[in-house]
Amino acid sequence: MSLYENIFIARQDISGAQVDALADTFTQLLTDSGGEVKKREYWGLRNLAYRMRKNRKGHYVLLNIDAPPTAIAELERTMRINEDVIRYLTIRVSALDEGPSVIMQSRGGRDDRQRRGSGDRERFGEGRVNRQAGPRECRRRAGPSSGVGNPARFRVRTRQRSTTRI
Repeated sequence: MSLYENIFIARQDISGAQVDALADTFTQLLTDSGGEVKKREYWGLRNLAYRMRKNRKGHYVLLNIDAPPTAIAELERTMRINEDVIRYLTIRVSALDEGPSVIMQSRGGRDDRQRRGSGDRERFGEGRVNRQAGPRECRRRAGPSSGVGNPARFRVRTRQRSTTRI
């Protein structure tokens, strides 16, 4: 028998219990056809990259399967017929992963990240902008290349405005 990984996406309208029942029917279909499901993971309700059949989200389920090719063909035929399955993908692999998948590992890793506090902003140069600074302080910080810091240009603009108003 060959080893396969199957991922299917169920509609967002159905509940988690209905997704488990759907996965149970696919598991039963495989066992009746002479196959075996080694691992089953429910990845949860996740956002889709684009709309598929008027759905923006979907329930993702991973099945690691040890079955003959005829059982996989029957599984895919059943998934194609079922209206609750938006998409499915079955690939043949040389060995099945025993541990949790990458998606499940990344889901638990959120607590391990460092939180950015207020002290990190000054360290990374994202401090607060001094809103009390007047136009002269802004001109001094801007430098001569930007044109804002050049006092002669500033005076020329003022004169042009005053002459056009008259």
